[in-house]
Amino acid sequence: MTWYSHPQARSWRCAAPSDSVSAFHQSLPNYEYTPLIELPTIARELGIGRVFIKDESARLNLAAFKILGASWAVAQALTNGSQPTSLADVNAAIDRHNAPALVAATDGNHGRAVAHMAAQLGLESHIVIPRGVSDLAIANVRGEGAHVTVLDCTYDEAVDRAKEITSGLPTAIHVQDMSWDGYTDIPEWIIEGYTTLCVEIDEQLRAIDAYPANLVAVPVGVGSFLHSVVAHYRSRVDCAPSVLSVEPVVADCVLQSLTRGVLTSVDTGVTIMSGMNCGTPSSDSWPFHHAGVDAAVALTDEQTREALHTLHELNIDSGPCGAATLAGVRQALNSSERREALGITNDSVVVLISTEGRAANPAL
Repeated sequence: MTWYSHPQARSWRCAAPSDSVSAFHQSLPNYEYTPLIELPTIARELGIGRVFIKDESARLNLAAFKILGASWAVAQALTNGSQPTSLADVNAAIDRHNAPALVAATDGNHGRAVAHMAAQLGLESHIVIPRGVSDLAIANVRGEGAHVTVLDCTYDEAVDRAKEITSGLPTAIHVQDMSWDGYTDIPEWIIEGYTTLCVEIDEQLRAIDAYPANLVAVPVGVGSFLHSVVAHYRSRVDCAPSVLSVEPVVADCVLQSLTRGVLTSVDTGVTIMSGMNCGTPSSDSWPFHHAGVDAAVALTDEQTREALHTLHELNIDSGPCGAATLAGVRQALNSSERREALGITNDSVVVLISTEGRAANPAL
């Protein structure tokens, strides 16, 4: 099964995420809105009104969106959840005589973001990387000054190794973008951090008279970013777009969970969408997936390569995880039944979230 649909999701509502995150992000060096680029040729191809792509290839000079979640989670962890409004507030809260190390497992972008925050704050970082991550992505993490451990293992096993490293360092903080029993605060802060991206999208659409979006396509690994998008749009009263989850067929843990109605782990394979190559959904995010996701699709590498080729011809700097959203929307809108389930008409506005550029993770 590579397709799931739940049209009733658009009527589900939840509490609004914290609205204090954007002030903190605005204090970070080089912060600015990332581009929202219109793609009229894709709109004509899909037979809809307008298509936009949110281009995260230059987010804070890190080529991926992950810094939004990692920076807020690190800031909250180091200030005991005090909602700091600037990086200076975080620096002031660090005990320099007993400074913590930051630890994370990663498919590439999250680990680089954690290591980058450590470097910004003068802290040590330890990053564990599983198989299937490109040499460039690994080099990017090392370039942030991290102690890097590369293992021939799955993502879930890399998370277990990061837990071991954390337990072996007296003041270490594990900054992971998934939750498990007894570990929820940091993943929730990461999710809050991602909402800045959705706030930007809404404001950019309003500025060009294209608000609200009717469909938002989201690339998915453990599902924390998907949780963020669902929480943002299902807490609003002025819009209720369909939310589409997009995953590799070799790591479709969210789709399989949605299909079965229970949180489900899957055995993962190798994919060019390495940042999405995760076998277990975040337990804290799963209730939001189950209630608020309209549809889910699983893709082959070939489908994503085709989308990459299309975007590169349009001069969009996208890596495989970013291009997956175009591939996913192509699959989601390839029949009248699916279009109807998603509420898509000839006038609809669709937003593709391209979470990384080629510099973050080149297609292997």
